[in-house]
Amino acid sequence: MKQRKVFWGLVVAWAGLMAPGLAQAQADSPALEACLQAWGNNHPFGSRPTYRTLATSVKVFGRGPSTADREVTDTPALILVNPGVNVMGASEIELLNPNGWYCLRSAVNVMGGMDIKLHCRARLASASGGTTVWGGDNAAKGVTVMGAITVERVGCPDT
Repeated sequence: MKQRKVFWGLVVAWAGLMAPGLAQAQADSPALEACLQAWGNNHPFGSRPTYRTLATSVKVFGRGPSTADREVTDTPALILVNPGVNVMGASEIELLNPNGWYCLRSAVNVMGGMDIKLHCRARLASASGGTTVWGGDNAAKGVTVMGAITVERVGCPDT
């Protein structure tokens, strides 16, 4: 009898540890689905893709850590880029995996410039539409107020 209680106690504890990851995956699902839909049938991930998440930072007045994904994979990798926030300064996000399929959850840029450096062979899709007020937003979707979000291709062979 005591062994049964211990067993079920372990099962409940394991379920409690797994629940946050499952909840996070469910929260990520709409963003990933939007990006996969944006790529159409051109992506190699199937209907239940594995992915990793890239945490971004908050920069205010140019202060705060930079964000970079420099991991190079041998096969296509789906990477969910969490929201980047930039307020009154310059911010840069480096997405440098040539086999990276980057899903940009969103970007928020207020009175500043956000530059996304994307490897020449990498792919980028946005999980959300964009809103721009008194600013410019080329190719990246996000919320921009009196600023600009740009995407710059890097690592391209000279032609």
